[in-house]
Amino acid sequence: MDNILIVDDNHAICQALALMIELHGYDAIYCHSPDDAIDIVSNKEICLVIQDMNFSRDTTSGEEGKQLFYALRQLQPNLPIILMTAWTQLETAVELVKAGAADYMGKPWDDAKLLTSIANLLSIYRLSQQNNQLSRVHSDRMSAINGAELCGLVFASGAMQRCVDLALQVARSDVSVMITGFNGAGKDKIADILQANSPLKDKPFIKVNIGALPMDLLEAELFGAEAGAFTGANKTRVGRFEAADGGTLFLDEIGNLPLSGQVKLLRVLQTGEFERLGSHQTRKVNVRVISATNADLADDIANGRFREDLFYRLNVIELSVPPLKQRQDDILPLVTHFMGEQFIINKSTQQALINHCWSGNVRELENACKRAALLAKSAQLTIDDFGLNTLPASQIEVGASHNNLSPSFSTPPVEQQDNAPLINEPDKQQIEAALTQHNGVIARVAKSFGLSRQALYRRMDKFGIRDAKS
Repeated sequence: MDNILIVDDNHAICQALALMIELHGYDAIYCHSPDDAIDIVSNKEICLVIQDMNFSRDTTSGEEGKQLFYALRQLQPNLPIILMTAWTQLETAVELVKAGAADYMGKPWDDAKLLTSIANLLSIYRLSQQNNQLSRVHSDRMSAINGAELCGLVFASGAMQRCVDLALQVARSDVSVMITGFNGAGKDKIADILQANSPLKDKPFIKVNIGALPMDLLEAELFGAEAGAFTGANKTRVGRFEAADGGTLFLDEIGNLPLSGQVKLLRVLQTGEFERLGSHQTRKVNVRVISATNADLADDIANGRFREDLFYRLNVIELSVPPLKQRQDDILPLVTHFMGEQFIINKSTQQALINHCWSGNVRELENACKRAALLAKSAQLTIDDFGLNTLPASQIEVGASHNNLSPSFSTPPVEQQDNAPLINEPDKQQIEAALTQHNGVIARVAKSFGLSRQALYRRMDKFGIRDAKS
């Protein structure tokens, strides 16, 4: 409830104003002297003051009212104050309005006008208080990241601010962190921030993109291999875990790790122990693991494609990176970051950029900015310079995210090679038939379906199909 203070030496006026104010839903407090008014404002939450200008029966100068007004402004600079007097002096009114008085009324007052003024002033006061609170929160957040290494991350949204706040808090520990979010949203930047602000910042930081490694070489990449462990292994290979010993290993696209690799990864996380391929010598490392995925691991666990015990080892803390569509305040700062200050983007183009779906997230925005900078005919850019194509809603909405982000921004679920034809998702029988037709040559089978070799291996693993050549 809004508390309104009435200050007048006339008891009848105080009672009349208080009654009118309370009948319209406000709480009224009244007193009869400047000293009492100052005491009340100092000790109670007052949202508005209605004050008289004269408190001695033998004066009409308004000096007492001026002194009270300035005293109240010193206590609360934003407190709305309505000045009221039967002896209206223009010079005094002008002076105090310039000094911040919200309104100046003569006696007898107009009830409707006074109530309208009260309602308007309280509305403005509430907005001012909310803005002050938001400013304090923003200031506190910015002071919390002052001095932190943000690795070039550009953001202005509250959603990204919360993600960064948590990342900086988690960075100081050595627990495993899983970063989730759509492709292109900035998961790798969050991983960089975790490392740069951790006690391990001067130690090795090894990054592995699981999805980019050939499936048959993945375990050798992670855990190393002795010479002769497999065809083409002519010398001993040090794995990524050994390279990251004492530091941090970032496993991107962790959902693509096959079950055999998941078993070994779980063991390393539990004990720090592993063996290189082709070796029986147990090695021990101390590595902090940060992982990232855009996959629905809950669904993968339910369908037996991802181990639940490994998920909980990796996901001690989850950092969810929101898609760019949910961080609209980041869009224009990112455009400026990617393009510099030499281009002019009018309001309509800015709004179009903000309203675009950005299914490819920050990566798509960066590419659009590069295109605009390269092809622009002048410094004045239009939306056509960015070459944005609106995808059909049916394509944008395929697949919901694991972290309940809006499904309208998910990426298409079928991997496709460059220049490969659109395909239908192959089932187990189709894959087995293609393997027979192409004599088990994985590259040919993958090409026939328009898939990468890694994508085909994942489907074979899903259906329990063994490589005919293995």
